[in-house]
Amino acid sequence: MTAFQNILYEAVDGRARITLNRPEKRNALSIPLLQELSEALWEADNDKSVHCVIVRGAGKSFSAGYDITPQPPPKANAGAEAKVYRNGGIYNNPTIDDDIWRLEYAQRLRMPLFDMHKPVIAEVHGYCIAGGTDVALLSDMVIAADDAILGFPPARDLGSLPNQMWVYNCGPQWAKRLLLTGDTITGREAQMIGLVMKAVPAEHLRNEVEQLADRLAKIDPDLLAANKRIVNLGLELMGARTLQRLAAENDGRAHLAPGTQRFRKLATGEGLRAALKARDAEFGDGRARVDGPEIRDERGFLKE
Repeated sequence: MTAFQNILYEAVDGRARITLNRPEKRNALSIPLLQELSEALWEADNDKSVHCVIVRGAGKSFSAGYDITPQPPPKANAGAEAKVYRNGGIYNNPTIDDDIWRLEYAQRLRMPLFDMHKPVIAEVHGYCIAGGTDVALLSDMVIAADDAILGFPPARDLGSLPNQMWVYNCGPQWAKRLLLTGDTITGREAQMIGLVMKAVPAEHLRNEVEQLADRLAKIDPDLLAANKRIVNLGLELMGARTLQRLAAENDGRAHLAPGTQRFRKLATGEGLRAALKARDAEFGDGRARVDGPEIRDERGFLKE
């Protein structure tokens, strides 16, 4: 196992703890981070002392999504024949096939969460939005802080989800309500609709996750694998594995939308922060309300 730069990894007491470790960027999911996450997950799956995996985020958030900071194309080795690679970043005018290829590559790096034999618990605090939800919802169980924020704001003008487990967790209506608007909900509300398994006060989150890992550590890992995999095979029979592949292709299609092109033009000309601010300003607080009427003030903020 190589030394990691973007995650922290430890395997102790029958569990592997994987911490997304880019707190200065709210654990934005870069390709190097996803590559390390994939390697760490397979390491934990291969380690017979590990019964389960905990995935968490360093700092104030689980993950604020994909790292969409413009990146230059990778450089060829000195003296080597010049090559053009697909993975040059979303602002470098890719063809639709280039785009889908890159989306599928990133998806393959996340899919060990679903495919590995051992159960994965996502410990969600702070922001868990956009790509953060892709990591969390591919996990087997999600435990969130009551005040965590979950949603997919990029659905407003940047594309569709390159992974799609929402419909299997919260059903088609709530999946549509949240994905068609990009609005967010709290961890407590996410529990109410089944998007996460459980929500607890933030000060109890770590203990809640660790005590569940304690219980899993008492079970033979082969039995844990058998019971995880039969449930996931049930999801596969409902199309879950195929839907992930289709989600990547669908996101490539969504990237061709005029609204997405406007976002990229603004981000290129005025910067990513300006583009995000312009997108979200007209949505007020950007929240949905799960229980009770949505009554908003003139700014678009929900009234308590």
